Amino acid sequence: MAAAILVMVVGWSVSGLGVSLDRLLGAPGDAWDIFRRMVPPAFAQAAERGVVGKVLESVHIAWIGTLIGATLSLPLAFLAAENVAPAAVRIPVRQLFNVIRAVPELILAVILIPITGLGPWAGALAIGIHSVGTLGKWATETIEGVDTGPLEAVAATGGRWVSGMRWGVVPQILPVVTSQWLFRFEINVRASAVLGMIGAGGVGSELVSQLVFRNFPAVGAVLLMTIAVVLSIDTVSAAVRRRIIRGAATSSGVDSDEDRNAAVLADLTGLRR
Repeated sequence: MAAAILVMVVGWSVSGLGVSLDRLLGAPGDAWDIFRRMVPPAFAQAAERGVVGKVLESVHIAWIGTLIGATLSLPLAFLAAENVAPAAVRIPVRQLFNVIRAVPELILAVILIPITGLGPWAGALAIGIHSVGTLGKWATETIEGVDTGPLEAVAATGGRWVSGMRWGVVPQILPVVTSQWLFRFEINVRASAVLGMIGAGGVGSELVSQLVFRNFPAVGAVLLMTIAVVLSIDTVSAAVRRRIIRGAATSSGVDSDEDRNAAVLADLTGLRR
């Protein structure tokens, strides 16, 4: 019955797209024709038009947007966490996160362009505002999963709420939250390339310009350069996130916690003998 319902839902969704069978069967051939026209990529022409600078502009937009989202989301996350904030404060902040996440970056950029004008500032603000909703939700869930022992210790010594957050929560969540910021930066790099298509800065404007003139070799060059930058950022960011979460590897010359514990246990065993 579940399989039958799934088939019905898929069929209903496909019919709503209005895609005919002939068009569906001909899509692979049309896509191959487009990709074939992109070869060989016109890297020289793309370089002359300053595509490298526009790709870096997309990275700048993503970086500033991520900083905006990280700066605003972390304080709000403390107000939205169930274990550290009262319901009267927690519920409105959670709903604020939901509202922000419900509006895509493209819509935010369209709203901001009349205010800030065309250019990268609109894209950075759009990405930053949207990142507040996502990073705030992730940080809230991280705060709710902390060990309450340090909080109880701070309260037992007469510490205030701020002191409990500073000394009882922040040290526990900082590695995870930092990795979440880096992961969001990866997402924002890809989003910034799309925002350029509506005039919010970045490489998207150059991509649309070349597509309008059907200059497919230049389109191929722009795509390959963008993909190379995005993959490089993803690789470096993933390595940094792994380093933050897992700590130093044993091959780096610094003993891990497990190695130190094993050494202490061996010493105690020797003394006992």
